[in-house]
Amino acid sequence: MWYVYILQCSDKSYYVGHTNNLNERINKHNAGRAVRWTACRLPVHLVYKETFKTLKPAMKRERQIKKWSHAKKEALIRSDIKALQTLSKKTTHSSD
Repeated sequence: MWYVYILQCSDKSYYVGHTNNLNERINKHNAGRAVRWTACRLPVHLVYKETFKTLKPAMKRERQIKKWSHAKKEALIRSDIKALQTLSKKTTHSSD
């Protein structure tokens, strides 16, 4: 099983990643041994996850979410479909 996850950092930023061992990966993030982004923003908290049977679709979804704005990630975390639709209608030329 593969996971795409979103962590909320102590500065309220989000980190999006993928793993096949979610608990171990979150522990590595909180120990400062995962990536530089989260190591400087501890502690981190899991706020969202999706599961996938294989790696390829998990990586594709991770890349998709990483391109999203902070507001769109928050809508996903809240499962706010209306907000996701509204935010998706904004110009694709922005830095979402």
